[in-house]
Amino acid sequence: MDSKKLALLCRELADNKKADDIVVLDVREISSITDYFVIASGTSEPHLRAISDEIVDKLRDEYDVRPRAIDGNLQTAWLVLDYFDVIVHVMRADARNRYDLETLWGDAPRVRPRRRAAAKAA
Repeated sequence: MDSKKLALLCRELADNKKADDIVVLDVREISSITDYFVIASGTSEPHLRAISDEIVDKLRDEYDVRPRAIDGNLQTAWLVLDYFDVIVHVMRADARNRYDLETLWGDAPRVRPRRRAAAKAA
């Protein structure tokens, strides 16, 4: 699966669990670490767990894709799912505001969701 498709799929899976303010950043031109960041907010520890479990479980079960690493914990309010070409940040809103990844990586263009997914939500 190519990295853009994986990033958009992670976005869709986070949306399945009602993640807030989901953003996909294309960092290919400004980072040698990864191709895309997916940033999503949850409202509580159970919500963060539900979002991250949805992404990890569905990618494993339906696409045989596993994260290279999972870092952070629910108490720090920031989980990182490392899929090598895509890094997913699942954060509580206060942690997201504090670390402000969108400004830190402000030169990265945002990737819009596929039209099909947007139309399905309407």
